[in-house]
Amino acid sequence: MSLIQDLPHGVTWLRQPARSASGDNAPVEAAVRQILADIRSRGDAAVREYSERFDGTAPEVFEVSMADREAAVAALDPQTRADTEFAIANVRAFAEAQLATIGALSDFQPRPGVHMGHRVIPVERVGCYVPGGRYPLLSAPIMTIVPATVAGVGEIIACLPPNAHPAMIAGCHLSGADRIFRIGGAQAIAAMAFGTASVPRVDKIVGPGNAYVNEAKRQVFGPVGIDQLAGPSEIYILADETGDAAMIATDLLAQAEHDVRTRVGLITTDKALAEAVEAEVARQLQTLSTAETAGAAWRDYGEIAVCADEAAMIAYSDVIAAEHLQVHTRDPQAMAAKLRNYGSLFIGPLASVVYSDKCAGTNHTLPTMAAGRYTGGLWVGAYAKIATHQWLTPEGVREVAPPAARQSASEGLEGHRRAAQLRLDLLQAK
Repeated sequence: MSLIQDLPHGVTWLRQPARSASGDNAPVEAAVRQILADIRSRGDAAVREYSERFDGTAPEVFEVSMADREAAVAALDPQTRADTEFAIANVRAFAEAQLATIGALSDFQPRPGVHMGHRVIPVERVGCYVPGGRYPLLSAPIMTIVPATVAGVGEIIACLPPNAHPAMIAGCHLSGADRIFRIGGAQAIAAMAFGTASVPRVDKIVGPGNAYVNEAKRQVFGPVGIDQLAGPSEIYILADETGDAAMIATDLLAQAEHDVRTRVGLITTDKALAEAVEAEVARQLQTLSTAETAGAAWRDYGEIAVCADEAAMIAYSDVIAAEHLQVHTRDPQAMAAKLRNYGSLFIGPLASVVYSDKCAGTNHTLPTMAAGRYTGGLWVGAYAKIATHQWLTPEGVREVAPPAARQSASEGLEGHRRAAQLRLDLLQAK
């Protein structure tokens, strides 16, 4: 049975995924529901218990002091600090450029005397979850915190596992977090969503995490906002006969080492390249230090699809809607213009996902599991609200009141009709 639905005409598999990345979530859902309920009712005490259970440690004080933050920064070796600040500068510059495209609309008049507009209002308090994960991802705090500072968020709360690498604390500090807490997992999401004696309640939670973090974000959504529900990482590469098998294999394995559930795939119009990439992945795994993780991802979720032509390749790519989509074709810019479903696009063989993952400037928090069909990744706009407003002159009331009153009457909404008519009657009485 196919693990991928809606396979377009003209697509066959050289290598098919052995497993589906969307498994039964019932055990995680039940466990997270209990965690959220406990923390909502018992606050810090429950956070401490779950930290001890899941992370093996529970700090006496959750918040990282300013002295500890500064010590973490001082402990960075000079090159790591320089590289971190390089990434911060690039992410900041791109976020500022994006923010410049979101302008306030001060006074639009669809009719005489009817004035409308919108303001760009930063979210008051944001919670940034920073995963500790399998590796100390020094770029993770940069991607969630820096755009929040550019957007003008009032207060930025960062949570990361208590056993996270000290460099992660330094990254949160350098990126601009106002407060940093040593709390990880679903308990961090609960603490930020509901608030405790130690952790303030936030208005929106952003940032990736494991299945428990993801499920916790899903369950708290409503009273607080979230950025998205991100699953395991994904990379797909579109290539024709000009693709380089060694480069493609290298990029696939670079992403596969994130997690054993990473989805990695090649979609190509050239069967010879498909076979060469499969052989090259096997060869590179023999010397890759992270082969235990990358090899498992390739074994269970690796895919190579061979397409009859370019149209089939584009159609199948849009079905997958990969988180990271690289284009290795003869004319990558022309191909890129024809694609519509992806998290972030890497055009041409020189644009590797790893550059964006670490320091190039675009955000690495992106939609997975085909969510690229309807949303993009985390960006500066996620930290702001576009809130509309309107005001009317007497001329404007004369324009809109009659049709509004008639429509309300047609709908049987007498209260609406009266509200619409009232101001018109007052103007006519004058």
